[in-house]
Amino acid sequence: MSELVEIVDSLENKISKLLHKLELLSQTNQKLEKELISVKGEYNTTKDNVSEWEEKYNSLKLANSMLGSNTNKTEAKLKINTLIRELDHCISQLAE
Repeated sequence: MSELVEIVDSLENKISKLLHKLELLSQTNQKLEKELISVKGEYNTTKDNVSEWEEKYNSLKLANSMLGSNTNKTEAKLKINTLIRELDHCISQLAE
């Protein structure tokens, strides 16, 4: 009978330890989820900043080529032609 009591006590002890580990892992999981949300937010902010800077870079590159720089003249001409085609399309839609 005392052997049965020892087994039950041992099981209670093990269950208690497992519940404690479960609680610790649950807390760790919550912390990691918060950190993940934070990192995702930082990533999105950084991604938006990169997009902004790429747009600014492309605008500056286009402006530089329009000012007479020989390096990107063909790119500027292509961009101007594209803008003209878009304007023509808009004008034709307005005329209808």
